[in-house]
Amino acid sequence: MPEVEIGTISDFFARPVVAAIELTADLKAGDKIHIKGHTTDMELIVNSMQIHNQSVAIAKAGDAVGIKVPDKVRHGDKVYKVTD
Repeated sequence: MPEVEIGTISDFFARPVVAAIELTADLKAGDKIHIKGHTTDMELIVNSMQIHNQSVAIAKAGDAVGIKVPDKVRHGDKVYKVTD
């Protein structure tokens, strides 16, 4: 499936398992994303995301969002939106 780069991992928190993403393109709840890095390769559906501890349905380019992830991700990993 085609993918478009939409951001970069800027931080990771182990409890809860959350990734901070600096967005370069829009992202909304329900989007499928692919996080890829040197040792990271995972796909997931964005069920929810937060900006400054407030839940949001849509985030714009330039926003920093937090999303729950199933496993560890690393600073600098690339985030792609999977498009159909």
